Amino acid sequence: MRIGVMAYEGCFGAEIFGITDLLRIANHVARRSDVAAGDVFEVSVVARRGALVRVAGGISVGARQWHPGLDTLVVPGFELASAEGLTGSLARWRQETSFLSLVAARGVPVASVCVGAFLLGEAGLLDGRTVTTSWLFARELAARHPRATVDADAMMVADGNVTTTAAFSTVHDLAMHLVTRYAGDQVARSTSRIGLVPDNRDSQAAYVDREVIASTGPRFARSVQRWLVDRLEQPYDLPAMSRAFEVSPRTMLRRFALETGRTPLEFLREARVNAATRLLESTDWRVPEIMERIGYVDPSSFRRLFARQTGMTPGAYRRQFTRTAR
Repeated sequence: MRIGVMAYEGCFGAEIFGITDLLRIANHVARRSDVAAGDVFEVSVVARRGALVRVAGGISVGARQWHPGLDTLVVPGFELASAEGLTGSLARWRQETSFLSLVAARGVPVASVCVGAFLLGEAGLLDGRTVTTSWLFARELAARHPRATVDADAMMVADGNVTTTAAFSTVHDLAMHLVTRYAGDQVARSTSRIGLVPDNRDSQAAYVDREVIASTGPRFARSVQRWLVDRLEQPYDLPAMSRAFEVSPRTMLRRFALETGRTPLEFLREARVNAATRLLESTDWRVPEIMERIGYVDPSSFRRLFARQTGMTPGAYRRQFTRTAR
C-alpha cells in the first residue's frame, strides 16, 4: 500500500513521523511473521514543492513533490493555539486543500490527524459525513461545516473514503487502523506490543476537560458557568441563579442556550463529572465521598452520568488515570 503523508508549512512533524515510523515497524513485523515477503507499506512524505518543508517549531523536513499515485493520503494536524487564528492559517494552505480535492476526486482515501480535519473541510470533503477532531476544536469544526456531523467523543471515524481522528496522539491510532486494514490483526497486535501503542481506543470522552472548553465561550455564558462551578455541591436552582444575574429564568435559559447550545443544568452535570474525574485522579477518596463533594446522593444516577460522559465507570477511570509515584 502506497501511503503518502502530506507535509506543509506549520504542520506537526511528530504526526508525520508517527505514521511513517510505526508503519515501518509494521513492515518488519509482517516480514518476520511471514505475512508478507516484502514491505506491506511504501510510505512517502509528500509536499507541494518537494525538497524541504518547515514544520511547526521551524524544523525542516525533507519531502518529495506530491503525486496522485497513492493508495491513501494522510494529513497531519498543525499548530493551533486558539480557534481565533484558524481562518488566517487555512488561507495559507489553499494549494494544499486544492490538492486534497483533486486526490479525493480520483477516489483516493484521505485521512486526517487532529485539526488536519479543517483542511479536509476546506477541500469540501466533510459535507454529509460523520467526522471527528480534537475535542478542543470540535465545536469550531461543527460551526464551520454545518453539513458535517461532528462526533466530539470519537477517537476515530471512518466514513467512506474519509477518515478523521481526534487529538495529537491519535496519529498512532490511525497508523494501527492502517496496519489492521492492510496487514491484518496478527501484525497489528504484534506492532502494538512492540511499539507500546494502544490498538483499541475508541473514545476521547475521558480526556475532555470541560473547563477548558467553557473558558473560551461568550462572556455571559462564562460568568454563569463559573457561578455554577463555584456551587457544584449545591442543588440546581434556576430561580436563584437568574436572580444573581438579574434576568428572568426564561431569559437565562434563552441566552445560555444561544451562547452554548445547551442548558445550564446540562453544563452543571458535565462540570460535576469533570470535578469527579480530577478527584479520582488526585485523591484516594471513595466514590461516595466524591459524590457528596460534587452534590450527588444517588449512586446509580451518578455512575450512569459518569459513564455516559467518560465512556467508563469511576473505578475504571481511576485505574487508567491515577498517577502514582514510582
